[in-house]
Amino acid sequence: MPYSPILATLGYVFHPTEPKVLLVHRTARGAADAHHGKYNGLGGKLERDEDIVAGLKRELLEEAGLTATALHLAGTISWPGFGKHGEDWFGFLFRITQFTGEAIATNDEGTLHWVPIADVPALPLWEGDKFFLPLIFDPSARPFHGVMPYSGGRPTGWSFAQL
Repeated sequence: MPYSPILATLGYVFHPTEPKVLLVHRTARGAADAHHGKYNGLGGKLERDEDIVAGLKRELLEEAGLTATALHLAGTISWPGFGKHGEDWFGFLFRITQFTGEAIATNDEGTLHWVPIADVPALPLWEGDKFFLPLIFDPSARPFHGVMPYSGGRPTGWSFAQL
């Protein structure tokens, strides 16, 4: 059977002068939201006629009021079984190092926060984030391509290669 995942972007916006990253605290959609209570980067599903960079830029503008002017592909992750009903997801993860605009305080998903990078591991995150976030937060890391299968809302493995 061919692999037909949902394509998505996930971007981590880095503060221009401080070691902080912009995260959304997913609280606005209530307990029915699989992401409820978690902190996450910004992004979302790719639209049908949209390339990955355009999709990330659209999501960043919609979710944070920011226009990315410098972004770098940090890596990709295949998340088989990640969706609420076991759907497969494939994400393109970016570092956003320059932008214009001022981050909005809230969006349809929750509140936005500039979080010190050192504090991120202590936040409520997806359990699997601890495996790939060090690769996102290390600006010298080579692009990575990983697979993180999920079952019952939890990761069951993690493997990756770097170019």
